[in-house]
Amino acid sequence: MNRREVILTGIKPTGSPHLGNYIGAIRPALELARRSPEAHAMYFLADYHALTLVKDPVRFRGLCHELAATWIACGLDPKRQVFYRQSDVPEVFELSWILSCSTSKGLMNRAHAYKALVDRHTRGHTRGGGDADARGVDAGDTDTGAGDAGDTDARDADAGVNMGLYSYPILMAADILLFQAKYVPVGRDQEQHIEIARDIAARFNRSFGDVLTLPQYLSDPSTAEIPGTDGRKMSKAYNNTIPLFGSRELLRKAIFGIRTDSSPPGAPKDPGTSLVFQIYRQFADGDRTEVMRSRLVRGRITWKAAKEELFDLIDGLLERPRAVYEELMADRSRIDRLLEAGACSARELARPTMDIVREAVGR
Repeated sequence: MNRREVILTGIKPTGSPHLGNYIGAIRPALELARRSPEAHAMYFLADYHALTLVKDPVRFRGLCHELAATWIACGLDPKRQVFYRQSDVPEVFELSWILSCSTSKGLMNRAHAYKALVDRHTRGHTRGGGDADARGVDAGDTDTGAGDAGDTDARDADAGVNMGLYSYPILMAADILLFQAKYVPVGRDQEQHIEIARDIAARFNRSFGDVLTLPQYLSDPSTAEIPGTDGRKMSKAYNNTIPLFGSRELLRKAIFGIRTDSSPPGAPKDPGTSLVFQIYRQFADGDRTEVMRSRLVRGRITWKAAKEELFDLIDGLLERPRAVYEELMADRSRIDRLLEAGACSARELARPTMDIVREAVGR
């Protein structure tokens, strides 16, 4: 097939976006598309992936709208880039089933999310059934996919594991392989999913011919990971986030809640250990960053004043995107229409792959 290279980004709606999501995922993904005008940039809401965690349908719909509005407000242009909802593209789920019929159970057993949950249950039982260490699973914003713990004997290592979690990598592989995506931007904790997608595609190709493109992950080591207000990774799991599109009052409250040391007002302060500075440098240009660094080192600024400057900086940068976000959220039917139009484009792009896959398996 003579097609433009596809860069595919999936976004899972499991919580309200925060500054860590913007710096670590949204900004780099949009910048990659701007740097690669010759490629076909595609973005999708991985809504059915989120069902492993989100069980409230009203909240589920709300999170999907929030996330779509966030990406558009941050610069995604649905007129120039394909932006769709996973559940609006039935070919994804057809391909997922076909791929599952060629995927070994052993490969799924090695998936990090599944292994981590099993390990957590095993260690929890070993300690006498107490609470398992939360660090046994991804402590970030991704979910464990645990089901109802009452479904299984508590002594079972698979207690609480639902099939959505277990087969999650196959659905992710279908998301990617359906569009013959060559590049998938991911964080380091998601690299294994791309490796599994490659393994699944390679196994399918060995059985049915050279049908599917083996994807490559793009993991930029320079992509920032900003700290939360308590110094740990910014994550909803730690309740230490700074909202991206909350009210100005919520933004100020979160920024003024950033942990600082007890240095006297006129004492020198270490930028290297300052959470305020680590966040500031991700939003300020080089000159402003150096000015702030110098003022901290020389003791020329108090923590209160530094937080005030951080608030002013971020609030100013978010003023226009916040207005776009609020406008979209006030008319959610518009968001749905944009996603439905994107799904039509996505299905057109998916058709050649599914035609070949169906023919290959003998349908």
